[in-house]
Amino acid sequence: MVRSAPARGSGRARGGRPALADVRPRRAKRSARGPGTASKAQGLDARRRGDTCQPFDWIPEVHHPLGAGEALIPGALLYYRREDRGVMLRAFVEGDRATMGPERLAAKLTAYERLHRYTAAPPPGRRLPTEPPSEEWRRRYPLFARVLFVLDGTGPAGIEARISALHAAARDLSPTAFARTVPALTASLADLRVHGPAGPVRRPVHNPESRVGWSDAAVSSGVH
Repeated sequence: MVRSAPARGSGRARGGRPALADVRPRRAKRSARGPGTASKAQGLDARRRGDTCQPFDWIPEVHHPLGAGEALIPGALLYYRREDRGVMLRAFVEGDRATMGPERLAAKLTAYERLHRYTAAPPPGRRLPTEPPSEEWRRRYPLFARVLFVLDGTGPAGIEARISALHAAARDLSPTAFARTVPALTASLADLRVHGPAGPVRRPVHNPESRVGWSDAAVSSGVH
């Protein structure tokens, strides 16, 4: 989600995880004392596959500034180590229970594109850098996390309408570096319950007719 509430802190915790303390509005805070259903399912699936995903590798609502007093706060940030390839995967996870219209859901994809290109302005009075500034997300992550939409709260027709809205937003973003390099996938919660979190049921927003697993190496026009 995009919020206009300013952050009260930022930084990184041990192990490269973003620090969570005091970065979310109080009304949006959730308990971090134990994993939820989604993180448990992801962890169990990882163990079955010989991968690593611990309970607190599922981090809710990490604050990411977008400038102008706005911030993108994903539903969760997922860390997942795929042991067969020796790589750490990251994903922003957005759960949707049909509490907003398809267009508002699709606007989240645009917000991620904003985050992908956002560079912070230098503080007032500081000399301008001689080189172009790097995007803000690079301070936290070596690669931009893929984006996973999980859809629920409506029937098959409603799911398809929401995927169509995401596909239209992806078309509008097709000239951008975000669209070329960041996998963005969608799936219904019903399909994930049947096939598991790693099942080949994720539909790339740029090509929703195809089906892939979220941790596949090539699920977009870019490699991630």
